[in-house]
Amino acid sequence: MNDEVYKNMQKHDKDLSKYATLDNEGIYLRENDEDIRTVFFRDIDRIIYSLSYVRYMDKTQVFSKKNNDHIQTRMIHVQYVSKIARTIGRALGLNEDLIEAAALGHDLGHTPFGHEGERALNKISLELNEGYFMHNINSVRILMNVENYGKGQNISLQVLDAIMCHNGEMVSNEYYPKKKTIETFMDEYNNSYHSLDIAKYLRPMTLEGCVVRLSDIIAYIGRDIEDGIRKGLVTFEDIPKEITDVLGHTNSEIVNTIIMDIIKNSLNCPYIKLSDEVFNAIISLKKFNYENIYAKSLTRNEKETLEQMFRTVVYNFLEDLKNHNEESIIFTSYLSKMSKDYYKNNSYERIVLDYVSGMTDDYFIEQYNKINIKKEN
Repeated sequence: MNDEVYKNMQKHDKDLSKYATLDNEGIYLRENDEDIRTVFFRDIDRIIYSLSYVRYMDKTQVFSKKNNDHIQTRMIHVQYVSKIARTIGRALGLNEDLIEAAALGHDLGHTPFGHEGERALNKISLELNEGYFMHNINSVRILMNVENYGKGQNISLQVLDAIMCHNGEMVSNEYYPKKKTIETFMDEYNNSYHSLDIAKYLRPMTLEGCVVRLSDIIAYIGRDIEDGIRKGLVTFEDIPKEITDVLGHTNSEIVNTIIMDIIKNSLNCPYIKLSDEVFNAIISLKKFNYENIYAKSLTRNEKETLEQMFRTVVYNFLEDLKNHNEESIIFTSYLSKMSKDYYKNNSYERIVLDYVSGMTDDYFIEQYNKINIKKEN
């Protein structure tokens, strides 16, 4: 590599905080061919060129897009997370390439129909003895084992770990990174399929991972209210005054308040921290969102119907695999493109979970309707 090119690609490392993750600290799980790109910069490319990344644009965030084109999709959410996290990372002198790769890849494992789809697939996965289904763990699986036609993408340990530990449902006011080896990471990953005690309390190994974890919350907590407004469920005026007095009255104000609070409390520190006042307001706003938006995103009947649809699709494809029905679309559209090792090294149950979890909303509905038509005939 030309020395000048190498220096240009590496130059941002010189100005980073002493707590940042440097490019030369990047660890790959398997041998990697070198090129002009630095390790985390290369990870960004591998993620955005993945087939799973393309499917973000037709996956639900909270509400499906029907009847309103301004409802955010999963694609928009991950872009918000990336921008928010890079803003915090730049202000704190952290590695923006690591942050961007993790932010853009953090939801690759999400199911069609968002968290309701995840809940349905988790029930089915447990029934099939495949362990818990969690989108953060599934995101790691997709990158390590499913992308690149079942051969997996070679993504750095630090990025995989940040993706695995991003789950923003568990909020803390202070995040310290946890040192890990490849073996530690793999133990956490494998054990998360079988232990919620491990899965719920995962901690990132880098400050950059901590930033992505908090940025996931920042990205959705106010923007989901905007979608709730578009769906006629809520207004910003409905938010209790003790919350808006701290965080602000619009999504823009909420995002800015939390970002600036993190920067103020984390600059030149070996942790990422929120003030008690802002942290408590976030907890209260999350509770407000759950009661007024997420709990009402689908009716009880809609949730039951969605679970039944997932059962129909999963068990139909599982039957096709067990009966070696090579005319089934799971063979013609999915397995025909996958490596022989992928088919040989995974259970039928896991293959179906991979296939169904990767579907977009529309493709899932299309397959469900085709199955029903076939049954009627």
